[in-house]
Amino acid sequence: MSETKLYIVRHGKTMFNTIGRAQGWSDTPLTKFGEAGIHELGRGLKAAGIDFKASFSSDSGRTIQTIGIIKEEMGLTHIPYMMDKRIREWCFGSLDGGYDGELFGGVLPRTDAYKGKTWEEMDFETMANGILEVDTANWAEPWEVIRERILTGFEDIAYSIEKQGGGNALIVSHGLTIATFCSLITPEKRPKELLDNGSVTTVTYKNGEFTLEKVGDMSYRQEGKKLIDAQK
Repeated sequence: MSETKLYIVRHGKTMFNTIGRAQGWSDTPLTKFGEAGIHELGRGLKAAGIDFKASFSSDSGRTIQTIGIIKEEMGLTHIPYMMDKRIREWCFGSLDGGYDGELFGGVLPRTDAYKGKTWEEMDFETMANGILEVDTANWAEPWEVIRERILTGFEDIAYSIEKQGGGNALIVSHGLTIATFCSLITPEKRPKELLDNGSVTTVTYKNGEFTLEKVGDMSYRQEGKKLIDAQK
C-alpha cells in the first residue's frame, strides 16, 4: 500500500476576497487575477509530477471553479471528482458578506466570548462563539458542529483513498476551514496568518492518524508562474 497524502488547496482569489468581504457561505467567482493564479498552480503541480488518484472540493462555486482549472492544466479531467459540503467555509451568519474589518476588528472584539482575551489567546472556538453571539439570523454554526464537520469531512476523504490502496488526493477548500483542520490535527502548527489563495497544505494519513507536513505552501504556484512567464 502506498502513502495516502492530501494536497489541500485554498481556492483562487475571488471578488469578495479582493474587496475584503467575509465570504463564508455566500459565494463570488474568481477574478481574472484569481484564475491566473490557479492556472499557475495547476502548471506547477503538473511540473512536480504529482499523480492524483481522485479530486474533491466543497460545494461552493469558487472551489468548483478552482479545481476545474487545476485539473484542466494537469490533464486530469478524467479522475474521479466529488463535492463535499462538510469542507465548505465557516458560516458567518447574518454577517456573511460584510467587510472583514468590521467583523474581525469591530463586531467580534466587543462580544462576551472575546472579553478578557488578548489577540494571541484567541482560538477558533472563541471565534465561533463570538459569531454565534452576534448572528441575528441564527445561521451560524456552534463550534462543536464546525469542528465535527471539518474533521470528519477530511477524515472520510483520506480513508476513501487509503481504502483504495493509498495515493494522492487533490482537494480544494477554504482558508478558515483549512486553518481549522490544521489546528485540530496539530494544534502547535496552527496557521498564524490567513492562508494565501492558491496555497497548498499537505497532510499524510495512516491508520486513522493525520500528520501535517506543510502549511500554505506557495512553491507550486511560484514554479508554475515561472513556467508560464517563460512561454510569453
